[in-house]
Amino acid sequence: MADDLRVNGWLLIPGAELHERFSRSSGPGGQSVNTADSRVELSFDVGRSAVLPEWARARVTERLAGRLAAGVLTVAASEQRNQLANRQSARARLAGLLREAVAPPRRPRVPTRPSRGSNERRLEAKKSRSAIKRGRSGRPDPE
Repeated sequence: MADDLRVNGWLLIPGAELHERFSRSSGPGGQSVNTADSRVELSFDVGRSAVLPEWARARVTERLAGRLAAGVLTVAASEQRNQLANRQSARARLAGLLREAVAPPRRPRVPTRPSRGSNERRLEAKKSRSAIKRGRSGRPDPE
């Protein structure tokens, strides 16, 4: 499965830049867990990648700084019992991480002020709630 990994519409990571490692997995599977190397670790070297533009590399490095080890992004998958399903899961997880990391930042919220009508409605609701609570106290209204 050394084929290319499609991250989004413009980013395609060639299979040569992905490195897969297999090991024994823990969890369900009975005796087959002890013999089959079904756990998959998929690594992608962000720092040395030829397909990432400089701006995307900087964005990925900044946003995934906690997940990078020496510029390499590694994803492990061991949920499934067979190796092929774990490979597909790891590739999907890596693509999702990179897709979110290279996405443009969200536009900041422009602060606005409440309208005059909404202010009046809020104050009127506070007055009516206050009157309800005042009515519960058992003492007469101060008018």
